[in-house]
Amino acid sequence: MNAPLPKAPINWIAVFALVFLPIVAVIAIPLYAYHHDFSLGAWISLFVLLGMSSLGITAGYHRLWAHRAYEATLPLKIILMIMGTFAVQNSILFWASGHRTHHRHVDDVEKDPYSINNGFWYAHIGWMLRNYPAAEANYKNAPDLLNDKVVMFQDKYYIPLVIAVHAVILTTVGWAVGDMWGVVLLGGLLRLILSHHVTFFINSLCHMWGKRPYTDENTARDNFVLAIATWGEGYHNYHHIFQYDYRNGVKWWQYDPTKWLIWSCSKVGLAKNLRRIPSFNIKKAELAMRFKYAEQDLAVYGHNVNEDMATAKLRIAQEYEAFTQTLNDWAKLKEQEIQAKKASVAEKIHQIDSKLKVDFQLVEQRLVHHRDTLKILMRNIKKNPVSE
Repeated sequence: MNAPLPKAPINWIAVFALVFLPIVAVIAIPLYAYHHDFSLGAWISLFVLLGMSSLGITAGYHRLWAHRAYEATLPLKIILMIMGTFAVQNSILFWASGHRTHHRHVDDVEKDPYSINNGFWYAHIGWMLRNYPAAEANYKNAPDLLNDKVVMFQDKYYIPLVIAVHAVILTTVGWAVGDMWGVVLLGGLLRLILSHHVTFFINSLCHMWGKRPYTDENTARDNFVLAIATWGEGYHNYHHIFQYDYRNGVKWWQYDPTKWLIWSCSKVGLAKNLRRIPSFNIKKAELAMRFKYAEQDLAVYGHNVNEDMATAKLRIAQEYEAFTQTLNDWAKLKEQEIQAKKASVAEKIHQIDSKLKVDFQLVEQRLVHHRDTLKILMRNIKKNPVSE
């Protein structure tokens, strides 16, 4: 069992936003619907403004300011700052600094501001309801943010900005659709509650539910369902090993609207220097985990080893040895490439490097084949277990 959490004073501002406002919503929204009903425009405002505020967090607070995964022009920074302010999740400075602490001390019950090892409730919302020491502001890890004029302006005038942004957006949209109170309740209140919990899912469910295809050194998971709910942030296992990539859904078919927004901004000159982890490094992490899972499967069924299983185990070991050798060769050549001064030497190294990438792909293909063979063997063992 985890050690009990230290006593901490109640954070009344967080209680108001995260407890009192949902209670108001539960009472006010059904009453309004019963007496007045909501217009179609009010319902549309809920989804449009939810996307706006959520993307302000994912593309702005998270990938731009917390991880510096890309560079944004001043106009884009201002837009993302306004969108993030509309989400009401504290200032960029506080949010991004705390998130960097989370990555540095992930799963540490004392240092991670929202460690899942303190339980689902704590990671999801509990860490904000009290002023726990781990969640206290400490900006030593954010000198770049302290020198960002947009970040510091928002931090200095955060409360007035929250009020002004909500007043302008909700009044404008409410007037445009002809349903002021409907927009306030759906596009304002309900949208705010949903926006909060969509983000909080990253800290809670994404550390509990899903797969770990890249690393098992922390609790972060990849989960397609949560990616849909969190605007592409659900590929959290990938993010925790490659946090500086502007993409969370790194594969072309993965749902990541935040990635698409950033990429689109780069095409119209609003963003640049989008950081990408080399595909070779990603393959390396994936294959390392596949080997690890294969070894774990063999260990589970080790008491049923027969000749076929022994052969499969030997093949896995041989593939892992080849895999390791390929990585070592590749690493040496990359180091030589960095040190190379002459173009002819660099070109030669590039050619060898390309060949190694092909070899690496062949290793991956063989591993997948043996992995499939291993699954078939284990299914056969389950159906016809070998007597000890």
